[in-house]
Amino acid sequence: MEQLAPILIFLFVLFLLLGSGVWVGLALMGVAWVGMELFTSRPAGDAMITVVWRSASSWTLTALPLFIWMGEILYRTRLSEDMFRGLSPWMARLPGGLVHTNIVGCTVFAAVSGSSAATLTTVGKMSIPELRRRNYPENMVIGTLAGAATLGLMIPPSLTLIVYGVTINESITKLFFAGILPGLVLALMFMAYVGLFSQISRNWNPTPEPVMTFREKLYNSRFLIPVLILIVVVIGSMYLGFATATEAAAFGVLGALVLAASQGSLTLSTFLESLMGAVRTSAMIALILAGAAFLSLSMGFTGIPRGLADLIASYDLSKFELLMALLVFYIILGMFLDGISSVVLTMAVVEPMIRAAGIDLIWFGIFIVVVVEMAQITPPIGFNLFVLQGMTEHQMGFIAKAAIPMFLIMVVMVFVLIAFPELATWLPDNIRQRPT
Repeated sequence: MEQLAPILIFLFVLFLLLGSGVWVGLALMGVAWVGMELFTSRPAGDAMITVVWRSASSWTLTALPLFIWMGEILYRTRLSEDMFRGLSPWMARLPGGLVHTNIVGCTVFAAVSGSSAATLTTVGKMSIPELRRRNYPENMVIGTLAGAATLGLMIPPSLTLIVYGVTINESITKLFFAGILPGLVLALMFMAYVGLFSQISRNWNPTPEPVMTFREKLYNSRFLIPVLILIVVVIGSMYLGFATATEAAAFGVLGALVLAASQGSLTLSTFLESLMGAVRTSAMIALILAGAAFLSLSMGFTGIPRGLADLIASYDLSKFELLMALLVFYIILGMFLDGISSVVLTMAVVEPMIRAAGIDLIWFGIFIVVVVEMAQITPPIGFNLFVLQGMTEHQMGFIAKAAIPMFLIMVVMVFVLIAFPELATWLPDNIRQRPT
């Protein structure tokens, strides 16, 4: 294969830079620079300036820092405490009891955050001490939190879906709605596992919750009203066609500020902390996207993506076989890279394959997010595992072992998506959308 030499050089330079501790975005730019100098006659500097500016000036990308800021604001409110108080009366009587608050709480916060780490930290800082105090099995508390927090990557507003949409030039709004039903189905699968485990485990002996009347449960549910209103404003404005993803993100920031102010959590200090947290995260992702855009241009000049797509096509793989190959590929890649880096690093090569195979790009976005979710709880670089280790002080081996059932459920979810693609395509095909 004539592209073998460029591929080997690209991979060597990439792993050399990543292994030396260089930031992912700069590593991608370095690889692209080497490719441009060795395999093209176009001036690398001029190409880099043009591509980096184009990627940074994308209007669609403006939704990213706004959704990040919304999550940062809510992270500094009493949202986790209010969610636990509002959810626990309804969860207590289900098989599995209050462990379900981990899953439902992460699902709710995912709908206003977009970040797996923010979801995990916000819900975990309240639920872990409460569930420990009630004598729930530690491995179940840790495992469900690790798995359910990954819903922040799928349920809109998802930062990974924004990055994916910008990378392949697809509608962010459609991708958001594609993630809703699969996200809810995955949450229900987590809850079903908890219910089943609670019935067969010999170590399940939590402290019983006091019985509450229906009226008392409704009264406690008032704590959920603010965040539910915020979800309706953000998601509803996009679904009804009133707002694009970027405009909905702006509504979300305003709503988060109002919510924080109403709780008394909005001070000058928390405002500045949330703003700087959003700036740091946004700058990191923007640098990765800029590097990926330059790398895509460089690889396009070498013909590698098209060559690899033609090679895959020559094997005459079915759609299912191609998806299984990509599933294994992304699981392995996720052991060493975070989700956003995995997406932007590979799309230049993977997108032509997917288009050639006739796979729906909106559906594939949800497929890849499920697989990237697995990477969040996969050693040695599973980010959620590190966050949980800092919160619980458990050994990494214990946390990884507790997360294995959640990983396996996500694998099952991949096959559910393949068997029922309408889970990801029905809502995007039936929304009213404003042009971005």
